[in-house]
Amino acid sequence: MALAVAEAEYFLRRRLRSVLDVACGEGAWFPHLKALRPRVSYRGIDPSPYAVKTFGKRRHIRRGSFRDVAHLDGMFDLVICADALHYIPDDEILGGLPDLVRLAGGIVFLEVLTREDEIIGDLEGFIRRPAGWYRARFADAGLTQVGPYTWLSPRLREEAAELETY
Repeated sequence: MALAVAEAEYFLRRRLRSVLDVACGEGAWFPHLKALRPRVSYRGIDPSPYAVKTFGKRRHIRRGSFRDVAHLDGMFDLVICADALHYIPDDEILGGLPDLVRLAGGIVFLEVLTREDEIIGDLEGFIRRPAGWYRARFADAGLTQVGPYTWLSPRLREEAAELETY
């Protein structure tokens, strides 16, 4: 999480102000982000009725799927989708990714496990896509990789030096 905050602030050239966390679950990033940046505005979205009922009010989480980002407005310095894309069907990713990018004013943090990764634990519902599939979809959406799991929004691409990107 500190990596995502640092990358966003590096490319924005200012403190982080706003975060959108897609498929946020219980909003685990919320308290850590608030500890690092107490004034940050955080919005979470998750399809789990349990997560929304239990943590929604205090962690600013509302119910919705990956594709529901199409109904959101605004611009966010940091857009997060951590440990979720490998459970989401292709059509939902392809349908939601353009809107996720539209909402990104800085960095998009997309932590995802791939077919090539050694994974220990519960794999129920896990979709084993190759890393190349994700890289191609993210690039097609206009994202440029700038670090581990971190992608620069198209709005900031022209300002990035060539060796800051992959």
